[in-house]
Amino acid sequence: QVQLVESGGGLVQAGGSLRLSCAASGRTFSRYITGWFRQAPGKEREFVAAISWTDGSTWYVDSVKGRFTISRDNAKNTVYLQMNSLKPEDTAVYYCATSNQYNSRSAASYDYWGQGTQVTVSS
Repeated sequence: QVQLVESGGGLVQAGGSLRLSCAASGRTFSRYITGWFRQAPGKEREFVAAISWTDGSTWYVDSVKGRFTISRDNAKNTVYLQMNSLKPEDTAVYYCATSNQYNSRSAASYDYWGQGTQVTVSS
């Protein structure tokens, strides 16, 4: 079992920044990547970014490239999502999740999920 706890969401004005954290516990050694997804009301869950625990490779959806940065702290078993230049369309519940498939952007391949944290960007 892997437990994930997100934090860091909130309300911010457009152009502002937030940093999300995802703390993992349990059988984390079996996880290859941790990703961030988001889901806005009435929309499907969308891949945002992911990072490999082994080699640090990162992947992003095009809409956040250059604005969001995913990073990890292996000692703390924590993954971060630094979000800069936020836009109203970034408003969503953000979830972190782990997968044992390398470079996966499909939610179906992620088998452990956190509870989500709300990010609201006002215009």
